[in-house]
Amino acid sequence: MSTLSHVPAYADPHTITAVAATGLVKQYGDGDAAVRALDGVDLAIESGRFTAIMGPSGSGKSTLMHCLAGLDQATEGAVRIAGVDLSGLSDNALTDFRREHVGFVFQAFNLLPMLTAKQNILLPLDLAGRDPDWAWFDETIGVLGLAERLDHRPAQLSGGQQQRVAVARALLGRPEVIFADEPTGNLDRRSSAEVLAFLRRAVRELGQTVVMVTHDPVAATHADRVVLIADGRVAGSVDAPDQDAILAALRDLGE
Repeated sequence: MSTLSHVPAYADPHTITAVAATGLVKQYGDGDAAVRALDGVDLAIESGRFTAIMGPSGSGKSTLMHCLAGLDQATEGAVRIAGVDLSGLSDNALTDFRREHVGFVFQAFNLLPMLTAKQNILLPLDLAGRDPDWAWFDETIGVLGLAERLDHRPAQLSGGQQQRVAVARALLGRPEVIFADEPTGNLDRRSSAEVLAFLRRAVRELGQTVVMVTHDPVAATHADRVVLIADGRVAGSVDAPDQDAILAALRDLGE
């Protein structure tokens, strides 16, 4: 993975930064009706780590993820992934960049019902005209425990298995970073734990970088670091988080 140029000064100089936001502002409306969903966010996301983003409802955490991932354009400031300033890209170039460097896992599984698990996993590469790295495919499928489910269609899979297919799809292109927006929101507790454990393994065993927005303190305990957002700003972080530390930090934010 590439080292970013001009990373924020507070980033640990001994780590590689996968994603960096500098002076990030997202404003909706103008004049007296203007609302700042993000208000000057500086943030460095370390490569090869699992970062959770948490905060009260309306704090700006989902807006932040969308701006970091290039799904929404910031009003001011810069986002860099793999050393590339996203604000300098045209719409077509940004679409191509996301396809090459960014993976997504959402609350909805977004699987095509007529395709098998394997076909769903391969679909983004098929659309991009890229050949899979079959050794990486086999390693990813092995980590996610999907080898016996590749010929099944989504309706034949549990919710947890469907989300694991979505994770495999996100991993297959070897993106710079995977953004996960409430990835366990539609799952029961057992399936949630299963998917989170696989995301954790993807970081530990495959060297992936994961950024997850969640409201669930239990989900956030799988992360290496929790970044706290309040009123559109970074309000602190919790390293090596356990549930008690996360709950205490959220109480301090008024969660």
